[in-house]
Amino acid sequence: MGILDRAKRIFKANINAALSKAEDPEKMLTQIVSDMQEQIVKVRQQVAAAIADQKKIEKQWRQYEEEAKTWQERAKLALQKGNEELARQALERKNQARELADEFKIQLDKQTTAVQQLKESLRDLEMKVEEARRKKNLLIARQKRAEAQKRIHDTIAGMKEGSAFEAFERMSQKVDEIEAQAEAAEELAAEKEDKDLEKKFRELTASSVDEELEKLKAELQGEKPADPVEAELQELKSEVEKG
Repeated sequence: MGILDRAKRIFKANINAALSKAEDPEKMLTQIVSDMQEQIVKVRQQVAAAIADQKKIEKQWRQYEEEAKTWQERAKLALQKGNEELARQALERKNQARELADEFKIQLDKQTTAVQQLKESLRDLEMKVEEARRKKNLLIARQKRAEAQKRIHDTIAGMKEGSAFEAFERMSQKVDEIEAQAEAAEELAAEKEDKDLEKKFRELTASSVDEELEKLKAELQGEKPADPVEAELQELKSEVEKG
């Protein structure tokens, strides 16, 4: 039994949760006000029926009141005519009518009280329905405003939780990284160009040094004293070429 009771409670809770989720306040408020108006119609019908019963009881009470008075007058008439037995019978009928009149009076008082209570209940219900009708539009407006606020907050939360801003930040960092890489490549290219230029200047400088070295060698040779043997050989070589 414990398991069955628990299963019933769980099932009932799930059903209630599903119904609560499916409820649309605007539709429910409209339906509730409509149901209230239908209840007013039924209460009015009940009040009308109770008033009709009151009128009927009152009519019967008055009828027996009149009947009791009539038999009272007949008893007097019988005594005046010297017919005591007839007067006694008339009094008996009067008493019967009086008893019925008293009983109907009791019922009439109860019915009058019931009708008054029903009328008060009807007025209270009408006031509540009128108040509910006035509040319905206000509650619907509050519902729509709350739903709009919830959608806004859900959207904002979704943007935060859905990493939209994180993705934007990643893209921003990616752009920064690309710019940094571009600047590094530009800097490396500039450094390479500077190195090539420096190399060219070094080559020019080296060539100039070699030329200066050769020139310096020639100058040194021009300043060196002439070797007699070498001079003689040169002179002999020149004569041979001429002869």
